[in-house]
Amino acid sequence: MSATTRENDWPGVRPEVVAEVVSGLSARLQKRLDAAVAKLAQRPVSRSGDEWRVPVDEEASLVLHAPGGVVVGPDDVRCGCLLAPACVHRAAAVTLCPLAEAPEPTEPAAAASVPTEPAPTETAAGASLPTASVPTGPGGDEPTATEPPEPATLTPAELAAARHLHRAACALLAAGVSGAGAVSQAELLRAAHRARVAGLYRPAAAAVAVVTRIRAARSGAPDHRLADLVAVLRDLLGLTTALTGPAPALAAASDPVSTPAPLGVLRGTARQSYAEEGGLRLYGLFAEPVLTATHAGAVSWAVDTGGRLSTVAEVLPHGDAAAAAPLAVGAGNRTVRLGDAALSHREFSRAGLAVQGATRSVTGRLGAGASVRAVRAAGADWTAEPVARLWSEPPAAQVARALAAQELPYESRPAGSDLLFLDVTLLGAAPSGRGGALQLLGRARTRTGGSEPVIVLRPGHEHPDLAFRANLALLATAPGLRLRLIGRLERADRPELRVLAIGTPPDDSTSAPAPDADRGESHCLVLPADRAGRINLGLERLQTADLQPAERSAGPAPQPLPVAPPVGPPVHVLGRRVEQTVTTGRSALAPSPATAAADRGLLRAAGLVTAADLLDGLRAAGANRARDVFGRIVQDDHDAFATAWLAAADYTEALAVALCSAAWEDEEVPHPATS
Repeated sequence: MSATTRENDWPGVRPEVVAEVVSGLSARLQKRLDAAVAKLAQRPVSRSGDEWRVPVDEEASLVLHAPGGVVVGPDDVRCGCLLAPACVHRAAAVTLCPLAEAPEPTEPAAAASVPTEPAPTETAAGASLPTASVPTGPGGDEPTATEPPEPATLTPAELAAARHLHRAACALLAAGVSGAGAVSQAELLRAAHRARVAGLYRPAAAAVAVVTRIRAARSGAPDHRLADLVAVLRDLLGLTTALTGPAPALAAASDPVSTPAPLGVLRGTARQSYAEEGGLRLYGLFAEPVLTATHAGAVSWAVDTGGRLSTVAEVLPHGDAAAAAPLAVGAGNRTVRLGDAALSHREFSRAGLAVQGATRSVTGRLGAGASVRAVRAAGADWTAEPVARLWSEPPAAQVARALAAQELPYESRPAGSDLLFLDVTLLGAAPSGRGGALQLLGRARTRTGGSEPVIVLRPGHEHPDLAFRANLALLATAPGLRLRLIGRLERADRPELRVLAIGTPPDDSTSAPAPDADRGESHCLVLPADRAGRINLGLERLQTADLQPAERSAGPAPQPLPVAPPVGPPVHVLGRRVEQTVTTGRSALAPSPATAAADRGLLRAAGLVTAADLLDGLRAAGANRARDVFGRIVQDDHDAFATAWLAAADYTEALAVALCSAAWEDEEVPHPATS
């Protein structure tokens, strides 16, 4: 039975298929490819079994054979026009299809991989650190290396593939999003396939992520974020520069990871390995929905008796963006795929598991092989051991751990390395940030007498069909409410957190009331018994009855939260130029002399001399175009320009990390809503 789908319901396609089909076009047809893509995108798409059919005109149609929803070879794309197979229709079709990486050969029946929005990238498999010393998750031991050592030098094939990938990335940066059409994307995918065949898995995955982000930017996809595109492009250029540079460059590139085998870090690996863990006693922490442009599901988090975090996921591809959010919420009711355990992800977030024959990857993913046995066991309150120790680390130390983990490839970050475990007192909603939008504020509480920063509490996911936003809106009506929460660090020049789960705080009624709570009526969190004192903010909804008013404060009359404009160094001046280059390309760096002088003066006046010099160098590299005797621009390899952009992007990244760390460490740093 055939069903007509929406215009963006195309099957996935392997990156090397896109590269091969597009490279088969003549130069004349390559110039027409972008227009053909826009035209074909308006055609209706119908599916019958494993075949997708698209009418090209009244007489011809395209047929895409995609077993399992993925086109795996050029011969699987057939067109009925007279120019086939060297027609523009086949190339336009594979350009419209979302990119699908090869399945990662993990442990049999292992839990599904969890794709995420950003962070910085949406990379494919193949970016693990087999020999690196990495920061662990909260309470965890350092993972041990299980892979054999990598060769100490690049082979000729690897070096040639890295140089090809570097040239393609430089050309794409010079063109910008506006000029990176289907041909430029296909060339980068061709270089990525060559790199993957040569064993450079991490650069290949970064290149595929760049193309995915560029497609989202050019199509105006709702999940497009320019910061994410800048991050993945910076990662790709950093990897190719380190691989193609001299030996000192390789050593410098490995400094953030501190490994004796930097080439192994730069190469990455093709698969994640699982280590035998034997018996594990797991205590459920929380569950969250997973929602991306292509996948939906849920992931459960648990902690063992040693304090290490682990994950069990149920994430599947989706073909209907409108129904993706309900699928993610519904996944919370699916059975946890671990042994014979018969409990859902929501139930596991409040219960426990006793596991025998457990296996776990370096990222904390639990294997679900045939030898794994698991039975339901009692859970633990957030205020009881071994769970409570997650909240014993000071906030600044947790932030330092999360920022250090961001230097690692996504597939190599220990589970929970970006999570913060905080006790907070809600302050209410107040205008915050440059836009002045209302945001929920809370003050972190510590028992060590350290800094207690004011934090902007943001939804774990912005999708309106998930429960995050509604739950935070209800929490904003309860100033003075004390909570124990789990959130994901949002890197910014002020403390920000994406809240994932909340629970009742430990009983410290003998302590003095927080000064910020003296704004009138306070509240306390009173949840039903089946909630076990916690709630998953993305999968479950708070009720007004859960926030019961407490006795009125004897303090002064309610006062509005003071509001002040944000302050800080003008780092946006350099960051904006870095982003504009990615959007518009090399031509974006041709401002008037007055604009360039104003930017330079603003940065130098703020003491950011290095930023001013980097911006001048970037503009000089962008304008340094040789011309022939007729005055025509001579095309170069854009290497010098890409090097200048990478230096500016790396500086912006390092400064952003430093400002985020300082915001959490220094309680005297003024906050937009409290200074």
